[in-house]
Amino acid sequence: MKIGGFQKTSLLDYPDEISAIIWTIGCNFNCPFCYNADLVKKTASIISEEEIISFLEKRKNVIDGLVITGGEPFLQKDIGLFCEKVKKIGYKIKIDTNGTFPEKLKELLDKKLVNYIAMDVKAPKNKYKKISGVDVDVSKIDESIQIIKNNVPDYEFRTTVVPGLLDSEDIVEIAKWLDGSKKFYLQQFKDDAFHLSEKFDNVKPYDVTELDQMLQKIKPYFKECFLRGT
Repeated sequence: MKIGGFQKTSLLDYPDEISAIIWTIGCNFNCPFCYNADLVKKTASIISEEEIISFLEKRKNVIDGLVITGGEPFLQKDIGLFCEKVKKIGYKIKIDTNGTFPEKLKELLDKKLVNYIAMDVKAPKNKYKKISGVDVDVSKIDESIQIIKNNVPDYEFRTTVVPGLLDSEDIVEIAKWLDGSKKFYLQQFKDDAFHLSEKFDNVKPYDVTELDQMLQKIKPYFKECFLRGT
């Protein structure tokens, strides 16, 4: 596992659990508004897997879960072996993914190595290439959505609402795509960060009132639907 970031404790990133977080290096997307440029560009310093495992062993009576985020965690060829080590210690595992590796997702689920999946749905189908910065096989995204809805013990979908890239109509299209899902978060765009594309460093986020109006339009499509980061 190529790990480029480590947070020892979080009360926010794994719902209802105290967790640690690791960030994996590398991503197959090139989203211009991404604020983890060092992971995407692979310039982050590597933290050894042994250091993470050692920490988790020492804290197993204090921390409930481990969040594996990135970057894109499923780019890591040995993510399954790593998850096996973490589960053996006794932790729950949450993975954040962009949904482009449904076969790897299914493999880990079949082995019961994942407790929670958070999938970023970047855009409606017709805008995926523009938003992600790469040529995306949307059928893979759709396959991951169906796997998550039908097979994951606990999960959420989420979309970051970036002004100039996504508007209210786009959010409604995403909601229709995810219709019937358990939980969805409409996420505020972060303007207090350095982004992959400098032009997003000065983009002003949507007003909270505008986000709430979007939220009210899409609530009927989900069992639970919330704003995050406002």
